[in-house]
Amino acid sequence: MAPIAIHADSQAPVFPAGYAAPPERKSLYKIAQLGGDGIGPEVIDAGVQVIRAAAKKLGTFSVDFNELDWSSDRYKKTGSYVPDDYIEVLKKHDAIFFGAVGAPDVPDHISLWGLRLAICQPHMYANVRRTRILPGTESPLRNCQPGDLDWCIVRENSEGEYAGHGGRSHRGLEHEVGTEVTIFTRTGIRRIARYAFQLAQSRPRKLLTYVTKSNAMRNGMVLWDEVINEVAKEFPDVTMDHMLVDAMTVRMTLHPKSLDTILATNLHADILSDLAAALAGSIGVAPTANIDPSRTMPSMFEPIHGSAFDITGMGLANPVATFWTACEMLDWLGEHEAAKLIMAATEQTCRDGVKTKDLGGSAGTKEVTDAVIQRIMAA
Repeated sequence: MAPIAIHADSQAPVFPAGYAAPPERKSLYKIAQLGGDGIGPEVIDAGVQVIRAAAKKLGTFSVDFNELDWSSDRYKKTGSYVPDDYIEVLKKHDAIFFGAVGAPDVPDHISLWGLRLAICQPHMYANVRRTRILPGTESPLRNCQPGDLDWCIVRENSEGEYAGHGGRSHRGLEHEVGTEVTIFTRTGIRRIARYAFQLAQSRPRKLLTYVTKSNAMRNGMVLWDEVINEVAKEFPDVTMDHMLVDAMTVRMTLHPKSLDTILATNLHADILSDLAAALAGSIGVAPTANIDPSRTMPSMFEPIHGSAFDITGMGLANPVATFWTACEMLDWLGEHEAAKLIMAATEQTCRDGVKTKDLGGSAGTKEVTDAVIQRIMAA
């Protein structure tokens, strides 16, 4: 597993936009535990158990989890997902371990903007989503084996199609209008491009594919093309190519080996990363890292899957995505040995056939969690 991009020059007094400041390793980490909605608390609880097991096994650090009740239940009781000082509350932590948000009786745009985007958008402009076929699991793609699909998707996380600009007028009338304004800035594109190139540079293939729709969207997407080609000159050792988003879905499906690091806009990467998870076997195994490279804010780590109310409370949720997410979080904190330990135990558990239903197994959340912890302690 390639490390999350870290700027190599630790002597630089200021880290340029798009480059990540190095981690400050500690003996005790404070983690904001945000289970959220649906299966979120179930898988986050499982992830907490696994992290504690790794910390106990290694004996080099400990973790203090601060459980916060920010969820749709809180919204329904108080009218708000978070307290007024939520940013200051989060800044007291080293990272955020997040489950899911979304409830059947709360409109999705209320829950998403009320919690997840409220936390991520101000600072965490780099959304990193790794995808590969884990040992013991199968891709729905014919003849696609572990190693054939190994991608890292970098999603611009602060602007673009999810900038939140727009509005509605003449509500309820025949000529009602709704607008959703996509906003791209040179600064926003440049910093995410530099981050993606640096991450591609850290991976063995040094290959970056960037995705736009600049044939039809002739302003913002053409700006993407121009800025990315400018940034590419700073990374001559990285091979770059370009795909239109519709053609990219075909390439991902028919030629998965041809891809490695993928850079796309907020909306495009959101969609493509879900496709990537499905092609790798299940959305239940895919992690997400919402990164603030400056470390002004603690970064937030979450599984890609949603709240899944249809299986909430049944003990059926796949915790693998959360375990992989825990590895991403530990890597970001500088605890690489613990990340490798958890990932190896998770892969061995899958290889041994201890899997949930979505991966073709019959185990529940607890059985998978116990199996991973057993393998951590036996390592």
